Amino acid sequence: MKHVAVIPLRAGSKGIKNKNKLKFAGRPLFSWVLGEAIFSNLNTIYVCTDDEEIKQYALDQYQWTGKVKVLDRSEESASDTASTEFALLEMAEKINYDFDTLTLLQATSPLTDRENINSVLGKVASGMFNSALSVVRTHRFIWSEDGDSLNYDYLNRPRRQDFNGMLMENGAVYTCSKDTFLETKNRLGGKIGIHEMPEDTLVELDERHDLFTLEQLIINRLKKQKGAGKEILAAVFDVDGIFTDGKVGFSKEGELFKTFSLIDGMGLEILRNNGVLPIVMTSENSSLVEQRMKKLKIDHFYPGVKDKYSYLEDVLKKMGLERREIAYIGDDINDLANICSCGWGICPANAVKEVALNADVVLNAHSGKEVIRNCVEFIVKYNNRFK
Repeated sequence: MKHVAVIPLRAGSKGIKNKNKLKFAGRPLFSWVLGEAIFSNLNTIYVCTDDEEIKQYALDQYQWTGKVKVLDRSEESASDTASTEFALLEMAEKINYDFDTLTLLQATSPLTDRENINSVLGKVASGMFNSALSVVRTHRFIWSEDGDSLNYDYLNRPRRQDFNGMLMENGAVYTCSKDTFLETKNRLGGKIGIHEMPEDTLVELDERHDLFTLEQLIINRLKKQKGAGKEILAAVFDVDGIFTDGKVGFSKEGELFKTFSLIDGMGLEILRNNGVLPIVMTSENSSLVEQRMKKLKIDHFYPGVKDKYSYLEDVLKKMGLERREIAYIGDDINDLANICSCGWGICPANAVKEVALNADVVLNAHSGKEVIRNCVEFIVKYNNRFK
């Protein structure tokens, strides 16, 4: 079966300007659900948008997977008055209805993970349901405007532990079969299956006050991935602010020089000699950095990576490693998701505040001044407890 998903994204947003591109734990909002969709059972994910910046980001940053495609969203379907169903129909027509199941994923629900996607998708793929959606159980007492209690008897108010509550749509995941979609022109229809998600996923990005709440929920979710401590088998390093002091010299010809520490270079040799694999991942494309990595014999060097979280997920999957077996060393906001989710998040003394607050280890060393050597010493000492 061919399982297709669409993530509709508008360039315009009256409530929160550019909300789909706002950074949450260092990643654009839409990349959270897109990244999870990549590692789900979906075959193709269409980013459907009228935003040129999002289009380019999706095309540039997800070349490592064959799953992500970009579709132009018409001015009509991206208007304030257009329904999501209108966008779904437009997308379906563009791909000539080439799917067996169609899944709608909402970028404003960044707590959606691959298990949630697979569960909703699986209910329809199994043939037991024509469509399915994600919901959250709420234990709130619901009232009508007429003063009627709708889901409980106020004369016999139940205790929370005795109250089954109600199921509410959380707007995260919807899946329907092709036949159902053709018949209803809607995300739902026929026999409908229900997948219950955790209560915190009821929070969506609709109002500005949701920004802080959502980011904290994302960070808390990432930290839960760490699990029990394991031996560190690989260390992932950022470049600027870790190998260097974060400064770069420019001339009219372009990038002129960066400064690297020879002591840090020896630190990488010590790391290898202790059985820990060094990996370098940077958002920049620099010929100077490339030359330095060759000199240091870094076989796993990944330049030009903006979505470091998803890219690292793919790298680790191919290597057969888990995040809790990794130390991640970074200093800026685009490192935050990996700092929070890897077994050990490590940063230099002068890392940005958000990173330092969430790192497991804040080194005494400053950027470019033996950060790697200090980090290696910590890793070697930590790993000795497993020998």
